[in-house]
Amino acid sequence: MAFVQFSQVSLAFGDRDILKNVTINLQAGTKAALTGANGTGKSTLIKVLAGLIKPDSGNRAVQKDCRIAYLPQSGLTHQGCTLMEEADKAFEFGYEMQKKIDELGEQQKVEQQAELIAKLEESGWHRRRASAEGVLIGLGFSREDFDRRTEEFSGGWQMRIALAKALMQNPDILLLDEPTNYLDIEARNWLEQFLQSYNGGFLLVSHDRYFLDVTINEVYELFNGTLKCYQGNFSKYEKVREVELKTLIAAYEQQQQEIQKLEDFINRFGYKATKAAQAQEYQKKLDKMERIEIPENLKKIYFKFPPAPHSGQLVLRMKDICKSYDGKRNVLENLELTLENGDRLVVAGRNGAGKSTLLRIISGHDADYSGEMIPGAGVKIGYFSQDNAETIKGSQTILEYLESEAPLELIPKLRDMLGAFLFRGDDVYKPLDVLSGGEKSRIALLQLLLSPVNLLVLDEPTNHLDLHSKDVLLQALKDFGGTVVFVSHDRGFIEQLATSVLELTPGKFKYFPGNYEYYMEQLLKAEQNAGDAVAVTKTSANANSASSSSETKTAAKLSWEEQKKAEAERRKKEKAVAKMEEEIQKLEEKKAELEAKLADPAVYSNGEKAKAVQTEIQKIAAELDAKTEEYFEMIQ
Repeated sequence: MAFVQFSQVSLAFGDRDILKNVTINLQAGTKAALTGANGTGKSTLIKVLAGLIKPDSGNRAVQKDCRIAYLPQSGLTHQGCTLMEEADKAFEFGYEMQKKIDELGEQQKVEQQAELIAKLEESGWHRRRASAEGVLIGLGFSREDFDRRTEEFSGGWQMRIALAKALMQNPDILLLDEPTNYLDIEARNWLEQFLQSYNGGFLLVSHDRYFLDVTINEVYELFNGTLKCYQGNFSKYEKVREVELKTLIAAYEQQQQEIQKLEDFINRFGYKATKAAQAQEYQKKLDKMERIEIPENLKKIYFKFPPAPHSGQLVLRMKDICKSYDGKRNVLENLELTLENGDRLVVAGRNGAGKSTLLRIISGHDADYSGEMIPGAGVKIGYFSQDNAETIKGSQTILEYLESEAPLELIPKLRDMLGAFLFRGDDVYKPLDVLSGGEKSRIALLQLLLSPVNLLVLDEPTNHLDLHSKDVLLQALKDFGGTVVFVSHDRGFIEQLATSVLELTPGKFKYFPGNYEYYMEQLLKAEQNAGDAVAVTKTSANANSASSSSETKTAAKLSWEEQKKAEAERRKKEKAVAKMEEEIQKLEEKKAELEAKLADPAVYSNGEKAKAVQTEIQKIAAELDAKTEEYFEMIQ
């Protein structure tokens, strides 16, 4: 069995330990995610695994002939040949193997030659054209693209080419650093299915919780340079890790309060002669204090939008909206849509179906269309797209820029909000002109969230956000008092937010009055019905049309009612889980309190008192074990 194994691997950049005695074993059948807060070194670890960075110490063992494919986050471009010619480069290993087979034949080394021939056949090399076509189409390329020059493709499609080549190699170990960044939801769905049936092993980094949940069965967390493995999908890891760190978080919060008190005293009395000595003692205590650290994704950050201005129940009515490019291709045709206050509408459809075009029309950024746009009373629109980033420039720092934009009541919360959007520590003092496109995009999104509007139009708001930032944004959007229309390729985000779906195909549209799960259910039913359809005469079809329509509506209604029931059960379970977490935390706090009491000389020197406290600790420990076991059963 092919494997890549690292033992006691360490790596430091300057005085910062990136990896400390890390051990990991990847082999055929491994389906793992690598997680950790931004900046912890996930990409570095993957490069070490790929052999691109040499560690300072430790052992790296790679089985002979084990093939590894690595995909970085970004930065790959291709040029000088057609798409299919570039795809064929992924099969270089086969060409080299064929050359070796020919050499062995000339040397009459029959056994070695036969062994290599079998290995080449097993690799699928002889079926490389069909394999290349399947992967390219799965990732969103069309057959017309096969003969296009690679330099004609944009940056996002360049990374799709790189991903396709990594998959086509059919390596023993796949190392994928954020492979979903440039994929639409259809391509993500295809990649999910590919990885689910993949025979080799893989380790991937992704900020898409749904994608992780359906592809992996173990999670490696990189935290403070150490690596720990958790069994199960990503959602299970998060729940287990949260329980595991309850005590650490409580200790962290207590230490933060103590630090704040010491710093306040030093700042207030450091220069007063009567208090200077005490202030110095406090400073020494601070300097010696071993700071508790917790992962950024476990620090609870929450914010609300400014109150949405009042608007009527009818937010927007669109009648007979038509949009074409060059007067030829109809992107939108006779589109009808009514938005009501509180709607969370996701616009779905393949690339090129007109999703971004529709959002620009709704937001007022595209007036080149026919039809009527009828806004409701008091509607105030806020619009976000990746293009917003281009307007952010100048010598102001990030903090100065947002302070000038934010309502007064939100200014004290800006540092936390910036932290939620991945600007931490001294990052907030970066000048706007030095920011990357992704950083500017996050600033543009945060800038919009500070504005008092009642209709948010969001085109891919989760791009450039990690899982924690998405969660913060998601909760804020759920609590938002207005209406939301959005496009996203993050299925988990869509499922949590959308209350209705508008599906676009070129020149057509279809509205689904339910959440994303309901929408997918209806698509599946439509596929099944199409597959089971039998030929009927036109007369028979007309005669049955009325009853068929009625049956369809009844089935849809039943499905919607079932969905509401399932949603109610899910909320009930979430409440029960939250209650159990609270009970476990109280027991842990009580146990810690008693253990601290046991360290008191007045208690441990008194045999009776000490015995009573120990008995109570044992009782609580037993109850804690029972509650924890019950909790894990609940979250299965």
